[in-house]
Amino acid sequence: MSSSSTPKDDSRITIVGAGTIGLSFVALHLQFTPPENITICDTRPDLAQYVATTLPLYQSPPRHSIVSAINLTSDLPSAVKNATIVQEQGPENLAFKSKIWETIEAHAPKDALLWSSTSGIVASAQNVNMKDKTRLLVVHPYNPPHIMPLLELVPSPQTSQAVIDQTLKFWRDRGREPVVIKKECTGFVANRLAFALLRESIHLVNEGVVTAEELDTVVETSMGPRWAVAGPFKSYHAGGGARGLRGFFENIGGTVQGCWDDGGKVNVGEGWEDALFEQAEEAYGWVDTGKRDRATKRVLEAVREES
Repeated sequence: MSSSSTPKDDSRITIVGAGTIGLSFVALHLQFTPPENITICDTRPDLAQYVATTLPLYQSPPRHSIVSAINLTSDLPSAVKNATIVQEQGPENLAFKSKIWETIEAHAPKDALLWSSTSGIVASAQNVNMKDKTRLLVVHPYNPPHIMPLLELVPSPQTSQAVIDQTLKFWRDRGREPVVIKKECTGFVANRLAFALLRESIHLVNEGVVTAEELDTVVETSMGPRWAVAGPFKSYHAGGGARGLRGFFENIGGTVQGCWDDGGKVNVGEGWEDALFEQAEEAYGWVDTGKRDRATKRVLEAVREES
């Protein structure tokens, strides 16, 4: 849906936390929900000025005129009291999250959907102080959510199927790609895959096989565009010829195992950090995320056209 389309949704959405992810979600919701139905709750003293200057950066074209219609507050109980959806993007801190959900549950309507956008703190850890643990669901986006289609829905063992189903419908109606993660795990799925590649990348740079910039070139000119069209299993199933994934492992399974045996022998804090950080800083300086996001949108549009 284009940003110029008329919002048609009557949800009342409260965004808790106006950081990068929070404002990106606001930009996404504004494509469907009238600004007067959106509340941003954050304790920063310059909230109004911050939202007025920062939120339009997430919109194409910028829509400065609607910012004044969004409800802004630092008071959590009043922010959630009439919400149909409460979406939390607070610090990645378990003590913070378990406390805030206790407060939200006490003041939000009993049928409001409660979502956490955490990158790795599972719902079963966050809901410990809640009376009704069936209500909380992790809705983890891939940054930035106003562009990236994926949303990982990660229920706790207590999360009700009704909450999952309502959340699936909400996001599918908005053209997103929600995937239900069937078992809680650290980092969920997208981050685990990305961090596995990151670890192998660090290993290769640390071993002097390539520079950081050269490794990025390898990814950007090979698996990057390929994986936009087909994920690892589909890609290697296609690469195996008539026998698919079976044929792939019959042909080069030994090489795959050799790479697994040899790769990724790095851990955070082992001393590789400064040299790698300096390479990244020298190669890239400040990264223009706006340019990145515009290019990503065009890639996603091309993939949709071919689907």
